[in-house]
Amino acid sequence: MTVNRLVHVFAGTFILASLALAHFLHNLNWLWVTVFVGANLFQSGLTDWCLLASILRKLGVPDQAPSCAVPGGR
Repeated sequence: MTVNRLVHVFAGTFILASLALAHFLHNLNWLWVTVFVGANLFQSGLTDWCLLASILRKLGVPDQAPSCAVPGGR
């Protein structure tokens, strides 16, 4: 997996988890997690910088998937 895909997976997981917790625990305070994730996605779109992406890169996650090119030009 690449950094970009993992950021999307983390964001989606946190949003769905906070919505489920708010629904099943009947506590709307869990929606603040959704607000936090949404604000970070918004900020990342404006500034082209994401803390999670920086952390994943430092952990060695590749920025791009390996090429599927076959040696020999096939």
